Amino acid sequence: MDGLNLLNILKFVAVLVAAAIIGNWFLARVKKPKIREDPWYMPYVSLPGIIILLALMLPLILWIINR
Repeated sequence: MDGLNLLNILKFVAVLVAAAIIGNWFLARVKKPKIREDPWYMPYVSLPGIIILLALMLPLILWIINR
């Protein structure tokens, strides 16, 4: 295993850790409105919700730009 492969593995691990942190943060935001009976869309307008929505829309945005 050379240094380049190790660097790629570290990049993948960093992305997975970031996804897990943002996912747990979003899940905590989803549970709060259920307890307080806030509107269903409140988790999606929070910071982790916006990050997730942007990540889901990124392929579409890149496709539109490169077309």
